[in-house]
Amino acid sequence: MTIPMVDLKIQYQAIKKDVDAAISAIMENSAFILGPEGKVLEQEIAAYHGLKHAAGVSSGTDALHLALRAAGIGQGDEVITTPFTFIATAEAISYVGAVPVFVDIEPDTLNMDVSLIGKKITKKTKAVIPVHLFGHPVDMDGLMKIAREHKLKVIEDCAQSFGAEYKGKKTGAFGDFGCFSFFPSKNLGCYGDGGMVATAGQEGADRLLSLRNHGSRVRYYHDEVGYNSRLDEIQAAVLRIKFKRIDEYNRKRQENAALYTKYLAGAGVRTPVVKEGSTHVFHQYTIMVKNRDKVKETLDAGKVTSSMVYYPVPLHLQKAYRDLGMKPGSLPKAEQAAAEVLSLPMYPELTEEQIKTAAEAVKRAL
Repeated sequence: MTIPMVDLKIQYQAIKKDVDAAISAIMENSAFILGPEGKVLEQEIAAYHGLKHAAGVSSGTDALHLALRAAGIGQGDEVITTPFTFIATAEAISYVGAVPVFVDIEPDTLNMDVSLIGKKITKKTKAVIPVHLFGHPVDMDGLMKIAREHKLKVIEDCAQSFGAEYKGKKTGAFGDFGCFSFFPSKNLGCYGDGGMVATAGQEGADRLLSLRNHGSRVRYYHDEVGYNSRLDEIQAAVLRIKFKRIDEYNRKRQENAALYTKYLAGAGVRTPVVKEGSTHVFHQYTIMVKNRDKVKETLDAGKVTSSMVYYPVPLHLQKAYRDLGMKPGSLPKAEQAAAEVLSLPMYPELTEEQIKTAAEAVKRAL
């Protein structure tokens, strides 16, 4: 049987009793939206990040969108971000009428190269969205220094980095807003779509709570045109159960990553790095190989292990953003990464034997 990229069923079996009981209780109480489970989850996640406030929303994409709105980013503004990420990062910028401005990436972490941000700042620049890709933090010291100097809002995309730390501080706790995705395959995932925005400021938190609920804080009184973007109680209950185990889940991911690196030694692939001062939570274990497409084709044919390409086309070359006028070669490191990255199965319940088998399959494919 092929080793899957992620196995949510095996995780469910381990927490089945708790999950089934929590869902049953919600069905009995019949409080499905903006109920007690969601409120407690918001408090727990805010506290985990050393922040005062958090607002559950319906997806990680909405988290970014509503954070941008709450930050006052709008029509004609420019927001600097990375081209090597899922399109939701740029979509959220477009949703508010702003323009994504892409900077190239570091060749080792594949995160945005903070040293390039200054060259992209104009009078229209209002914010930066760092993406802690695959679970490795961005250089937040450098980024926050630039943001303070130029009075830029910082909205962290932590969709893949729940629990990761930079110099002892959790990702999501540096900027004005920290945005999280609870898509089922994430390190902390629910059983549907879900997301959250965490923030230190009362004003930002109040705006988020209004925006996610049709622009309303008091039922049937609407202060602005908002959205229907609420984390439902069933998802919140599932997340609370998994949240109690998130540090353990991340520790197992780190152990699995170390095993991959051990078994891939000498294979001629570039394995993930962990920079000093950072903790990597390995949402993905991503290698880089020169003949990536051929390697993946061979792995697929062998049916021993799954593999995925995150991401085959950087955002500046996507058809959706062709109006930006960027051409191949404009962001060479992101383009090289898109041609060489290959992610291998990664989830806490992977066994050492599965990891060894997957690594050996990669070596044979090479």
